[in-house]
Amino acid sequence: MVAIEVKRRGDIDGVEQLARYIERLHLDSSLGAVRGVFVAQSVKPQAKVLAEARGFRVVEVDYDELRGMRPDELRLF
Repeated sequence: MVAIEVKRRGDIDGVEQLARYIERLHLDSSLGAVRGVFVAQSVKPQAKVLAEARGFRVVEVDYDELRGMRPDELRLF
């Protein structure tokens, strides 16, 4: 199972929130192992270090790209 925390700005509070979610999920033994993924448009260096120290994967995403929007410079009109 994977627990994912998605934020616009990734800071330490988001990492702590993910840790709390995973802690609660571990109480249900039927779920098995739970991995954490911390996702944000931008992740602060301190948050990245903390997340990785806790064994979470850190992913930075471009929200506009996820929505299928392209940068203005690529448009013809």
